[in-house]
Amino acid sequence: MNWLAHLLLSEPETPHRLGNLLADLVKGSARRSLPADLQRGLACHRVIDSFTDAHPVVHRSQRRIGPPFERFAGVLIDVFYDHYLARGWQRYGVGALNDFTSEVYTALLGYVGEIPEKARWVIGRMASEDWLGSYREPSGVAATLQRLSLRLERPGLLLPAVDEMLRHDAALDADFQEFFPQLAAHVAAWENDVHSVANVIRS
Repeated sequence: MNWLAHLLLSEPETPHRLGNLLADLVKGSARRSLPADLQRGLACHRVIDSFTDAHPVVHRSQRRIGPPFERFAGVLIDVFYDHYLARGWQRYGVGALNDFTSEVYTALLGYVGEIPEKARWVIGRMASEDWLGSYREPSGVAATLQRLSLRLERPGLLLPAVDEMLRHDAALDADFQEFFPQLAAHVAAWENDVHSVANVIRS
């Protein structure tokens, strides 16, 4: 799953959301130096990724991606699923998508704790360009693929892959609708377990 899903599945507290996001922006030993209030968000991100990466419905979606993009199928489906989440937001989100994204941007930009400067820059750009809300449209997916391509050997390599999403639109949408409620239930159960353990420790 990509950032919209990670943020929706986070607990609403800013450190939890921010930690979930930073899992993609901070790597290696730098993660361990992040403040304790961000660590549960990092852990939540790992739970989401582990469940997603192992799920047979996600594997089915990945097999729909044809040449020459098969080797990027995991990354592409993460992005495509955020499109279907944004497009069907009324099923899973609370209130309007624009209200959610505005709240998230305001909270993340207002965080005063210490995080890497590069991560703060990415969050600022995400807010100013409304990356989360842009997932509703294929053009927003294309823009995301363009940004991801900058990490690869050829800029623009993934941009044409948006046609794979459009070609398999109905099937990928159905895959997402089958998968996402299971992911949400899994994350909710994990959060409940975490809170239960924390309450036992405090008592």
